[in-house]
Amino acid sequence: MTDQQTGTTNPLEELVGEWLTQPEFAVRLGTDPKAVRSALRDQRIIGIKRGNPKVLCIPAEFLVPAHMANPADVKEDDGSGKLIILPSLRGTVVQLSDMRMSEEEILTWIFTQEESLGMRPIDALRSGNKSAVRRAAQQLF
Repeated sequence: MTDQQTGTTNPLEELVGEWLTQPEFAVRLGTDPKAVRSALRDQRIIGIKRGNPKVLCIPAEFLVPAHMANPADVKEDDGSGKLIILPSLRGTVVQLSDMRMSEEEILTWIFTQEESLGMRPIDALRSGNKSAVRRAAQQLF
């Protein structure tokens, strides 16, 4: 998305890919926007305001199929299509927040290729490598 005033492109737009508004996130999660606000407040997810007018948006990759909640113990897909918030995300978000990173900085780091991981932190979290992600985060400061 190009900033209308400066004509520049926010790198987060390309890094993240699919963004969901709070109501869209709630629909995919099978809940209501109030539950999404609670998840934001509890740092289980984070988002940034984007668009015109500015609307809080959350990366779609923060949702995973319920049967893949624990990548170390993937269950058989029951075909329900139920999605949940990636469980390992919260600890990483809290860790980075405690390091005084803004939501935009956290999202940029999570969605940028990390040399020490050989992949983006979001991909490492989705594949069950939360300890490696947290070690990589510790190296930031």
